Amino acid sequence: MKRTAAVSALALLTAFGAFSAPAADTIVFGAAVSLTGKTAKEGEYTRDGYNFLVDKLNETGGITVGGKKYKVSVKYYDDESKSERTAQLIEKLINEDKVSFILGPYGSAPSGTAAPICEKYRIPMIEANGSAESIFSKGYRYTFAVLSPAKLYLKGVVDLVLSKDKNVRTVAVLGENEPFSKEVASGGADYAREKGLQVVYQELYPSGTQDVSALLTNIKAKNPDVILGAGHLQDSLLIVKQARDLGVSPKAMGFSVGPSSPEFRDNLKGSADYILGATQWTEALKYNGDDPWKTPKAYAEAFRAKNPKYRDIPYQVAESSAAALAFWRAIEKANSLDPVKVRDAIASLDMMTFYGQVKFDSRGINVYKPMAVEQLQPDGRKYTVFPPSVAEKDAIYPMVPWDKRK
Repeated sequence: MKRTAAVSALALLTAFGAFSAPAADTIVFGAAVSLTGKTAKEGEYTRDGYNFLVDKLNETGGITVGGKKYKVSVKYYDDESKSERTAQLIEKLINEDKVSFILGPYGSAPSGTAAPICEKYRIPMIEANGSAESIFSKGYRYTFAVLSPAKLYLKGVVDLVLSKDKNVRTVAVLGENEPFSKEVASGGADYAREKGLQVVYQELYPSGTQDVSALLTNIKAKNPDVILGAGHLQDSLLIVKQARDLGVSPKAMGFSVGPSSPEFRDNLKGSADYILGATQWTEALKYNGDDPWKTPKAYAEAFRAKNPKYRDIPYQVAESSAAALAFWRAIEKANSLDPVKVRDAIASLDMMTFYGQVKFDSRGINVYKPMAVEQLQPDGRKYTVFPPSVAEKDAIYPMVPWDKRK
């Protein structure tokens, strides 16, 4: 997208809360996203979602404030998938680049390091990819998340399996040792127990690990009905590959992140079949929003038209567009570019969008939008399979054991 490096942005708030309007007609947002490192692919989705919304906004004339139209640009830095780097770059964006507002990074750990910086300078951040509630347990007033909380990610997978098989009894949970995945894992395990299932194995592995075979061997000995994975794309790829190699064949496997990404099928080929994936959004959902696209289907078609490399649209793309959309609506609602007034407008948002409801609780979390479940099926496609009200196809259950596949 176009960058306007020469255009000055909003002046920083001083210690006394003073505010200066921008000298030109462009509002500059800042974003530190993972364009290299472990979560580079998810960071790419994040950037592309932001850019798509910003391009649409500019096509429509920009953001209206006080009867004046402002175009929007985004200043990006690569945080290299390192949360400590994210904090440094958010400082740079605010203090050196003088950006007006912050669009969040990819991931809960980076979002957690960005939040206190935004709080310090009283610059609002709306983030789309950090769902760990630990971010919002510190009383921050300037950080908001449009996505459902991490603890809810695997709830739909459990519900789906139980709807298919009342004889399911045991679950194993495997997760990355970082804020988002820990909350996903504990939330999934707690919900499984709540539904009467026995969690026979629950373990975390270090971030960046390249081998989970020992953990999977332990899981195989427990012979669980269901395996739940809490991590990111590279984690889910690793777990599926090594489960296949070790012959670990539960009745169902479900993951927090990975199956919604085109790269999941591209990397695993037929081994991706039958895998379930939690998702914040799919184009099969039935929302009718107050935004340029209104429906998930229309958003997806418009996004693919501008980004033909995407055959399927990962939820990270849509939720990133939703975060930028929330800023758009909040700035116009505030009718001001004062960060404090914009922050207050964000806190009071309650709108339906192509992505679902965007509304924040007192902590800044969107607890009002449900999750869904997708499944990769042997015809080479991915379908929304849960909840039943939006299912494109019935889920195939149980998954075919590795040694029974062609």
